[in-house]
Amino acid sequence: MAAYGLYTHIQSNKRRSVALLIGLFFLVYVLVFAGALLAEALTTNAPLEYMIRAAKFDFIMALPWATLGTLVWIAIAYKFHQSLIDAVTGAREVTRAEEPRLYNLLENLCISRGIPTPKLRIADDEALNAFATGLNEKQYSITVTRGLIAALNDAELESVLGHELTHIRNGDVRMLVIAVVIAGVISFFGELVFRIFFQNMMWGGGRRSSGDDRKSGAGFAIVIAIAIIVVVWILSVVIRFALSRQREYLADSGSVELTKNPDAMISALRKIEGRGEIPGANSAVMEMCIDNPREGFSNVFDTHPSVDKRVEALVKFAGGHDPGPLALAAPQTQAIANDPPPGGPWGGGAPDAGNPGPWGPTKN
Repeated sequence: MAAYGLYTHIQSNKRRSVALLIGLFFLVYVLVFAGALLAEALTTNAPLEYMIRAAKFDFIMALPWATLGTLVWIAIAYKFHQSLIDAVTGAREVTRAEEPRLYNLLENLCISRGIPTPKLRIADDEALNAFATGLNEKQYSITVTRGLIAALNDAELESVLGHELTHIRNGDVRMLVIAVVIAGVISFFGELVFRIFFQNMMWGGGRRSSGDDRKSGAGFAIVIAIAIIVVVWILSVVIRFALSRQREYLADSGSVELTKNPDAMISALRKIEGRGEIPGANSAVMEMCIDNPREGFSNVFDTHPSVDKRVEALVKFAGGHDPGPLALAAPQTQAIANDPPPGGPWGGGAPDAGNPGPWGPTKN
């Protein structure tokens, strides 16, 4: 059924996300079957049909353990995911006294919609980025980088906070954390199976000759098992990235709905464009960010729509104005102050066209 309007699009996105998440969980079981088939191929002299039947039996026996292992993995992530993210990004929780400007912007947005104020964290990095984390109201947190605070004026910063709040309100953050965890299960077990397989081959575990392999069907079983594992891994990555891409347009729209300022959201995206790389962050963390400059093969593995496409959508549906790629002045040592000058330390909007600044124009 087609979706009309922001809120029906949000509901439609949630249904698709749940379906993708179920599909991701299903891939764990497919991976378990592939592991069982590979184990049979390495230990049994039998026709291919027999090994497939034996692998099905092994799969049924392993099913409860696979489910339990995945749930334990999710439980560990539930408890410790924020600590792990803080460790790789260098982020720490801040109070109103430490960051009154940022805290007041976030609190005002939450009060306007009657929603709990999430924790606020700052990553000491010059990158221009932000992301939300957490699995429930007690855990929800928004992290922004020092570079973002310095580069954006109040209206733009409010739009970024509105974007991350929308992810929390829409359940995107919880969904993505769980998706990353399940994909981690797939990556872990996939790598484990490959390690066991290659160690078995290296140490002579495959005791049959190549002629025996062909007669017994073990060679075909190994090829099938490895092909399944590779396909499962690729599909898990694609599903993860599909979850990320779908949510960004809605979060941009949700920010505009909160702030009533599409131009601020657009100029924030233009300033962030190409400057969001957090060196210490892994791919899972970058998927959560407002912009992920890391690109995949032929856009299949891109986690975010391009800034151009997001700005185009805001211009078309929210009535915003696109200033085009923006140049920023070089960072200043004292740029990050609790009481910045009007328009932020570097001002808002596009710089003087005749003086693009030392960083030069952003590349499309």
